Amino acid sequence: MIVKNTLDQGEFNAQAQLPFELRLDDFRMAVQDVYDFFFDVNSALLAKGLRRLDDMLRPAIMSGVLSDMLTASLAKHSRTLCENAYFNGHPDLIVRGVYPKNEVKAGEQGIEIKTTRKSGGAVDTHGARNQWMCVFVYNVDNETEPAKNRRPMTFTEIYLGLVTVEDFRKNARGELGTRTATLHRDGITKLRRNWIYRLGA
Repeated sequence: MIVKNTLDQGEFNAQAQLPFELRLDDFRMAVQDVYDFFFDVNSALLAKGLRRLDDMLRPAIMSGVLSDMLTASLAKHSRTLCENAYFNGHPDLIVRGVYPKNEVKAGEQGIEIKTTRKSGGAVDTHGARNQWMCVFVYNVDNETEPAKNRRPMTFTEIYLGLVTVEDFRKNARGELGTRTATLHRDGITKLRRNWIYRLGA
């Protein structure tokens, strides 16, 4: 049985610092867009005897899909932000009209969107930057049996913080690995301080 998920209105932080004219409702509506999509798609898949999208996608693919969807939905609901039209440009959301054609390879006027299954919001990035970083933490139930009783994908935490290059530590790179950076202890504390949503907080 498929259940449509919703965010708990009482779990938002009314004291959160929101840049670029963002509103808590922008986050609520963006997440609800994702929930509605998964409900519609999974209902259709199960009606055909297929697995849920949550069960088909590998974790890295799932995170990428969610990041893209949340970026697009936040851009739709935001008053000042739009998607960065530069392919793989940084950040994902930029202030509309600041950069020519609303595209920039590497800018600072906007918000980078990340998703992770790691509670607390620690997530690898491709490099340390001065940036507003927004991290959505989500949970996927891949274990409940029978599978038809599994809980829907759920966002449990949302963080939005202004971090600097000094807030990151560089991760060791293996022979075939890509260099990454992660917020160090003080950096992740700074990010968590400006939490937007925490389920069961």
